Amino acid sequence: MVKRRLKVRAVASLAALTAACFPIVFAATFSMPAHAANNSNAAAAANATAAGSNARQSKPTIVVLGDSLSAEYGLPRDTGWVSLMRQRLSSAQIDYNVANASISGDTTSGGLARLPALMQRLKPAVVIVELGANDALRGVPLSTTEDNLRTIVEQAQQGHAKVLLVGMYVPPNYGPDYTQKFHELYGQLSKQLRVPLVPFLLAGIENKPDMFQSDQIHPTQRAQPLLLDNVWPALKPLLRSSSQ
Repeated sequence: MVKRRLKVRAVASLAALTAACFPIVFAATFSMPAHAANNSNAAAAANATAAGSNARQSKPTIVVLGDSLSAEYGLPRDTGWVSLMRQRLSSAQIDYNVANASISGDTTSGGLARLPALMQRLKPAVVIVELGANDALRGVPLSTTEDNLRTIVEQAQQGHAKVLLVGMYVPPNYGPDYTQKFHELYGQLSKQLRVPLVPFLLAGIENKPDMFQSDQIHPTQRAQPLLLDNVWPALKPLLRSSSQ
C-alpha cells in the first residue's frame, strides 16, 4: 500500500511539473527550442562518432540510447548523468568507452531506427535504453511503444550486448489507466526479456521543483548525480572490472 501511494505521488508530482507547458510539450516534445535540439543532436552525433573510433580498441563500449533526459539538455557540456557515469567508471577502474547516442525529443521509433547503425559501428557490450516518455507525451499507442522497446532490446541482444532498460512515469493526461500501464510495460518487458530495470530515472527528485530547470521538466546539473545513482546499481553488475 505504501509503495502504491509513493507511485501515485510520483505521478501526481510529474503531472504538476508538466501541466503548465503540456500543450507545447505535445507539439514540440519537452517544450524544446529548435536551436537547443540541434545542439543536443550534434553533441550526441559527435559523442557517438568519437566512441565509434574507439570501439576498434580493446575497451568494450556502453551505448546510451536516450532522449533529452540523457542528452544534457540545458546543461553545461559534460555535466549530465552519462558524462558522470563515464567519470565514475574511470574512478572505479572499470575500463569502458561510453557513447552517448541520446537525442533530445527522440521516441522509441527514432531509437529503433537508429539502433542498427549504432550496433554495427560501435559493437557495444552494453546498451542502456532510456526512451518512451516522448511516446506518451505524443499520444503514441502503448502497444507501439512496447513493440518498439521490445525490438530494441532484442536487436541489441542479437548483437551480443547486455541491455539495461530505464523506466519512466508520465503525467496522467490520458487518464490514470494509461499512466499506470505505461509504467508497468517497462517492468513487464524487463521480466519477459530478462534484462535489468531502473524503475524510474527521476526517483528521488520528482517532488523537488528546485531540482528541475525553469521548464520544470528537465533536471538541473545538481540533480544529475542522483540520476546516475538511480542507474548505477542496475548497471554495475553488467560490467567487468579492469582486473577481470
